[in-house]
Amino acid sequence: MRRLITIILSSLFLGFTIFIAPQSSWAYPFWAQQKFENPREATGKIVCANCHVASMPTRAEVPQSVAADSVFKAVVEIPYKKGTEEIGADGSKVPLQVGAVVMLPEGFKLAPQDRWTDEIKKETEGVYFTQYSEDKDNILLVGPLPGDQNKEIVFPILSPDPRTDSNITFGKYAIHVGGNRGRGQVYPTGEKSNNNLFSASQTGLIESINSSEDGGSIINLVNENGDAFTEEIPAGATIIVKEGDKVESGSKLTNDPNVGGFGQIDTEIVLQSKARVIGLIIFFLGVGLSQIMLVLKKKQVEKVQAAEGI
Repeated sequence: MRRLITIILSSLFLGFTIFIAPQSSWAYPFWAQQKFENPREATGKIVCANCHVASMPTRAEVPQSVAADSVFKAVVEIPYKKGTEEIGADGSKVPLQVGAVVMLPEGFKLAPQDRWTDEIKKETEGVYFTQYSEDKDNILLVGPLPGDQNKEIVFPILSPDPRTDSNITFGKYAIHVGGNRGRGQVYPTGEKSNNNLFSASQTGLIESINSSEDGGSIINLVNENGDAFTEEIPAGATIIVKEGDKVESGSKLTNDPNVGGFGQIDTEIVLQSKARVIGLIIFFLGVGLSQIMLVLKKKQVEKVQAAEGI
């Protein structure tokens, strides 16, 4: 009985979440969690690129090195023209939204809020961070967020401490970052979204273009053999053909409405030991002092040689 109640409550929660969640966010990093155990493939590609097929630049800014058990900022920049609008799932024009995924090395994770500085709190206001899964707290997701206010997303990161975790060592680590703006061109199910270019599946003559119940259009065509076929165009797509046109297989039926895209970048960070830094400073001081002593000794020898008339 308890199991049945749990299943019913889970189903209701899932249904309620899908009902209230805006469809414009269906292709954001969150949906990769449902299908991929790890968001980065063996080829190095982040799986977000499977839905966001358009390429756009993404920049990442992290410190060159950080100390153990310290809080630092990883900044993801997602540039695009301010005020850009895209087509929503219902076909209407909506502001562009952004999202980001940051894949940190093992041991690195989101810093607890009690260690955030006032500056970090201000920079992350309105931003909600989630981890990719319960056992992957080093992979952080953000989005969708209003794009105009979040072209730069600040991730407060806590570095690990090798002194308390034997699995962590000091050294250089790789960080993988992905930044997205706009809806995807493909849903996780493999279907095209309305934020895509639609083309003819075969050669034919357009007989009529009718409106569909969901706000889209249905293009009725006849192929070269006289067989009728249809092309379904979702709401929001702008049809660029008309009745009586002959279209070739693969030719465009609509324009390409996409104004967003996905980009990824790899960067590095050094988990630095304070003892190593102190040792390096001492080494440099020793080298500098040795050079000074050599110069002084040389001057002393020159004076002795001058006094002896050599």
